[in-house]
Amino acid sequence: QVQLVESGGGLVQAGGSLRLSCAASGRTFSSYGMGWFRQAPGKEREFVAAISWSGGSTYYADSVKGRFTISRDNAKNMVYLQMNSLKPEDTAVYYCAAGGYGAVGSMYDYDYWGQGTQVTVSS
Repeated sequence: QVQLVESGGGLVQAGGSLRLSCAASGRTFSSYGMGWFRQAPGKEREFVAAISWSGGSTYYADSVKGRFTISRDNAKNMVYLQMNSLKPEDTAVYYCAAGGYGAVGSMYDYDYWGQGTQVTVSS
């Protein structure tokens, strides 16, 4: 069982940066692949970024590639999403998720979800 709590969301102007954090409980955190997803009003939840259990592999949606960076610290049970050059279309609720070793871009790869943190980018 893993519990996830996101933080770091807020209101930022276009071109700005935010760093999201996800704190995980559980002694087996390092065995999970971790991901970030987002959901804008009226839209389906979509994949943003994922990182393997070791942190050795990362994956990104095309829409955020080059602007966002996912990282993890297994010693602290933390996952991060550094978001730079933010755009109004990045506005959404961002969710942290934990899944199996092979978890990447599909929601169905992930077993545990946080409650989300709101990111709003003004133009």
